Amino acid sequence: MTALLEGVAIALSSVRANKARAALTILGVAIGVTVVMVIASIVRGINSGVIEIVEQLGPRTFFVFQEFQAGIVVDDGSERRRRPQLTEEEADWIARVPSIAFVVKNEFAARSVEFGSRTLSDVGVLGRGSAWVSVSGGDVFPGRSFTVLEDEASDRVAVINKKLADELFGQRSPLGQRIKIAGVPHEVIGIYNPPPDLFGQGNQPQAVIPHGTFAKYVRYFRQSIDFMVAPIPGVSVADAIEDVIAAMRGIRKLRPGDENNFDVVTQDKLLDSWNQVTGMFFVVMIALSGVALMVGGVGVVAIMMISVTERTREIGVRKALGARRREILWQFLVEAATLTLIGGALGLIAGGVLTILVKAATPLPAAVPLWSIAAALGAAVFTGVGFGMYPAARAARLNPVDALRYE
Repeated sequence: MTALLEGVAIALSSVRANKARAALTILGVAIGVTVVMVIASIVRGINSGVIEIVEQLGPRTFFVFQEFQAGIVVDDGSERRRRPQLTEEEADWIARVPSIAFVVKNEFAARSVEFGSRTLSDVGVLGRGSAWVSVSGGDVFPGRSFTVLEDEASDRVAVINKKLADELFGQRSPLGQRIKIAGVPHEVIGIYNPPPDLFGQGNQPQAVIPHGTFAKYVRYFRQSIDFMVAPIPGVSVADAIEDVIAAMRGIRKLRPGDENNFDVVTQDKLLDSWNQVTGMFFVVMIALSGVALMVGGVGVVAIMMISVTERTREIGVRKALGARRREILWQFLVEAATLTLIGGALGLIAGGVLTILVKAATPLPAAVPLWSIAAALGAAVFTGVGFGMYPAARAARLNPVDALRYE
């Protein structure tokens, strides 16, 4: 403990004596630690937000896709083209499975929306089944959503979000007004109030219309359809998925040895896929922060080599008085680790401040995970010990006679 405190005291005195030189070393480490802290907090905030969004769909909701690709993949689309498109008939067939409560068809297109002389382009238009509010969260008020009969009859009705209502109608009530979606008149029957959305989609103009209406009147990419499915109470998600797979295989006349030419995906799988993406992002950013730590490490080597040179006679005196190599080595390693630990502490403070600013300025629920604090400090100390090893070893190997003669 005495040797440790002595090394720390010597390091602090070295910082005071060589402020500019030490500041460069500390700055490199501080930047690296700050990057680790900020990226960890952002990734954690994004993951928390994604979990909240998925949970808004209902914990028992699962999905049917033509093709689902997890994580980061490079694909030319050939596999998707080989698979049959999902169809409305398949959704209707699944809806008749006894264990299924509802199936929501879901498609999207960006189209113009008009009211009077006001025209908005690239408005998100969603074609969905009548149970869409059950899986999207939020509520429709004032007004109402469309019914099963309106969906089946392809009635030209629309539910718009508040953003679109404000931009089209201002202070006027949109209920009962007729707007043109993709050039086709629709009656506004409700205002959709979405739940909080991490990615701010609720702040973009959107209109939701019955899927039958969407398929009849809106030009769109026909391979975009997917299904959101929920089991009836008392039936587990696993059992419902088995029933859906069996129904889809039966519809598509797949033989027992044939692979599924569709994908059934649970929320857990969606989250796993998202975690792969953020994990890759985090690895890249850690590599970039490693460059800053490397710069700090090079600074450690330089400042410690100068320190060894300046204190050559002191090392010679200590050895002449009986100090062993490991004691000299320990002293300089502690000094190097102290320098980088100072940088790590400053990086923690800067990272914490930036995290607070990100949380205040964005909808991102950024938060500093405890493990990132330990990892950042550990990386700072490791940088000091790793890069300080060579100067410390050189100091430990000095011949006491030559050291005492050094001028």
